[in-house]
Amino acid sequence: MSFSDFIGNESAIANIRQMLAHDRFPHAVIIAGAEGAGKYTLAQMIAKTMNCLQPPPGSLPDFCGICANCQRIAEADALEARRAEAVEAREALRETDKKETRIFIQTHPDVLVIPPDPPQLMIKVDQVRRVTETIYFRPSSGSRRVYIFTNSAFMKEAANALLKVLEEPPEFATIFLLTTNAGELLPTIRSRAIQLTLAPLSVEQLESLIAKRQPALGAKQRSLVARLSEGAYGKAQSFDLAAYLAARADALTLLHAAKTEDHSSLFKVTEAYRAGSEGKEKTTQLLRTMHSLLEDLMYLQSGTPELVRNLDIAGELERMARALPFRWIESASRRLSEVESGMRRNLLRSLSLDAFAVSLEQ
Repeated sequence: MSFSDFIGNESAIANIRQMLAHDRFPHAVIIAGAEGAGKYTLAQMIAKTMNCLQPPPGSLPDFCGICANCQRIAEADALEARRAEAVEAREALRETDKKETRIFIQTHPDVLVIPPDPPQLMIKVDQVRRVTETIYFRPSSGSRRVYIFTNSAFMKEAANALLKVLEEPPEFATIFLLTTNAGELLPTIRSRAIQLTLAPLSVEQLESLIAKRQPALGAKQRSLVARLSEGAYGKAQSFDLAAYLAARADALTLLHAAKTEDHSSLFKVTEAYRAGSEGKEKTTQLLRTMHSLLEDLMYLQSGTPELVRNLDIAGELERMARALPFRWIESASRRLSEVESGMRRNLLRSLSLDAFAVSLEQ
């Protein structure tokens, strides 16, 4: 694998390699883009290139993928698997040690990946302190220290601690801040980093790529996955269409139940989202699916039907858009965001979802 395997954003990739070639890569880079756009993949590629022991010949820098440094960094390519391992390892600790242990991923001594720490799923000050404690030591096995924050949801104290590092960074280290929304970062952090935004692929590009990688999907299914992936190839690759359709059926039940006084079908749906970690994953899928439907209703009411993603149920959505006031749709979207915020703070999921479902009543 090399930079040539990165799909899309050719000009951005060329600019990155030019900076690497002239040894003028910045100390802090914000990589922005939709979920699944390739932000983490790109940061890992740059980390490998910076520390590759056998760089391939060529006019622009690349990584070999086979040297000891490339292979050790690549062990962290499977971000979710490594994160799950780190969380599991922490859960096995004694209760007192567990409270003092933060989540990190490190398969190479000079490359540290910092994911959001559960259960709040935010970057915490102790994680940033690990960066400040190690960043001023010269690399031990490669040419450059690399720190990859995989999320921009920083606790206030953590953001302030990071700002101090960015004010006086060492010349041999680079910090990557990955985000779906750069506006979540403090303006003072943004001013001390360059921003690279990964543009989405077109629906046509995604459909073509999906056809090659998932030939079993029909044309309508490919079109639906391409639109729901929002231009992100990584999201399209891992998109679970069956799970999405199941969640969408429940979401539609909730929306239809809002127009009646009988809440029995509404609570029958929410009851299935209560238990354990599986219930949490299902709830997250339900909320994301609900967002997708509400956005489509807004597009229809605002006269931009070409932006609708759930085209396979366009007729049903058009009928709903005519029946529901825009103010109700806007209020439902706001309340949905409140439920998501509550889940990040580990509030009781069942009550939050029930309260949201009841609030949908007109």
